[in-house]
Amino acid sequence: MTSSLREWLNLLIRWFHVFAAIMWVGQTYYFTWLDGQFTRAAKSAPDEAGPPSIWMVHSGGFYQVGKRTTLEVAPGEVHWFRWEALMTWLSGLALLFLVYYSTSGLIDPDVAAISQAGGVLIALAVLCGGWLVYDLALRSPLGQSEVAFATFSLAAIALLAWGLTHVFSGRAAYIHVGAVMGTIMTANVWFQILPSQRKLIASAAAGAKFDAALSAQAKLRSKHNTFMAVPVVFLMISSHFPVATYGDRYNWQILVVLVLLGWGAAKIIREY
Repeated sequence: MTSSLREWLNLLIRWFHVFAAIMWVGQTYYFTWLDGQFTRAAKSAPDEAGPPSIWMVHSGGFYQVGKRTTLEVAPGEVHWFRWEALMTWLSGLALLFLVYYSTSGLIDPDVAAISQAGGVLIALAVLCGGWLVYDLALRSPLGQSEVAFATFSLAAIALLAWGLTHVFSGRAAYIHVGAVMGTIMTANVWFQILPSQRKLIASAAAGAKFDAALSAQAKLRSKHNTFMAVPVVFLMISSHFPVATYGDRYNWQILVVLVLLGWGAAKIIREY
């Protein structure tokens, strides 16, 4: 592959990746905001008949959005938001292969003496392993406590950051921590949130009672996605600031701080 072709592929895939991520994260935060507005409206007027609705203005028109607990249209008329996550993840994986797995950007001989093939295997194992650890931890007693799970997650991220900065180049280590969180976010959508939504639609269409626990679990994972999205963006743009981030002698500690800042920013955005 010529350098010119590689650069064009990098540019086009990166553009696709960023644009898909904007659509995915944007609609995730939009629905999170809507859900918060409905909750506040219900608390402020608990005796009001019927479900609450939210009025908005955009593009020269007014919009009234309401939340329903029953399906009043055919299942085929329900609009889904599912492809943005998959397209973001697939394009991100393509970038990993283009920028790191097929070049010398993954391995730094001054950090660890491992082969390119070994590094790629470690990277792919970390992506899969990150999701498995997250999923098992959330299903365990740790998942019953928000504080305990957040503490465990921060410790796991710190361990991952420390480990990767002792195996990969600093830049590759940073982007792979972000890729692990991006993989978890995508797996949350496709393995937990979407199956729950399918069951919700099927139950509503059949007039059957839906398992509220499935809905609560999907909502929790969607909430986690909003908290992971901001640190992932921090880690993505860190490649442009090597002195302050991955190139610093305290690179993995700085990464942990960036994650904490991202969580704080996400909390503010969610409560706005």
